[in-house]
Parts: sequence; structure tokens; C-alpha cells
Amino acid sequence: MGANAVVLGNIEIGEGARIGAGAIVTKSVTAGATVVGLPATAR
Repeated sequence: MGANAVVLGNIEIGEGARIGAGAIVTKSVTAGATVVGLPATAR
């Protein structure tokens, strides 16, 4: 999980998932996925 990242709500983060700096996560993240942005999207 990167600096200043925010997880909002009842969200599940899968094993090995990466969340970029400053990302705002509003949906669950699958295992091994990388998400970045506002709102966070998979890359």
C-alpha cells in the first residue's frame, strides 16, 4: 500500500495486491492486482 492511499468502506484486498501511492480504493481488489488512481483502477 503506497503513501497517502485511502481505502473507503468494507473492502477486501486480495493477497499480493498492490495499491499505488495516493490511490482511493472504492471497490475490492483481486489477488495479485495493481491499482492506481482516483478512483483506483487496475493496471
